[in-house]
Amino acid sequence: MAKKIFISYHSDIEGTNHKNLLAAWSKNDNGHFDIKFDDTSVGVSINSSNAIYIKTVIKNKMADSAVIIFLVGENMHKSEWCKWEIDKAVELKKKIVAVKIKSTYTTPINLYGIGATWAMSFTYDAIKKAIDG
Repeated sequence: MAKKIFISYHSDIEGTNHKNLLAAWSKNDNGHFDIKFDDTSVGVSINSSNAIYIKTVIKNKMADSAVIIFLVGENMHKSEWCKWEIDKAVELKKKIVAVKIKSTYTTPINLYGIGATWAMSFTYDAIKKAIDG
């Protein structure tokens, strides 16, 4: 049975492409990659007039998920949205999986010391092991 997973990523080209790759793996491999998730991209600034509403929607999607994956890309550590999502995942006591797109990328500081399971490379096997572990 598939696990419901929330994907957090910086909504730049790299983050979006890797989120889309996860979606493709999920849909196209006959259940081997045992995940499903909602696309929760929002595309607006955290300081926008809609931030409270957007945060409520994201919080509800996170609360409804079994696992929260953080795709650590080159710019994730700069994203206020991603920092907020990490804190919210901890508050909701969710299983957290951090996936480094490249091992050299800077990790958001608030991903440390929270009991996250790590995939240190963006490979099918590393991500599946982290989700299942």
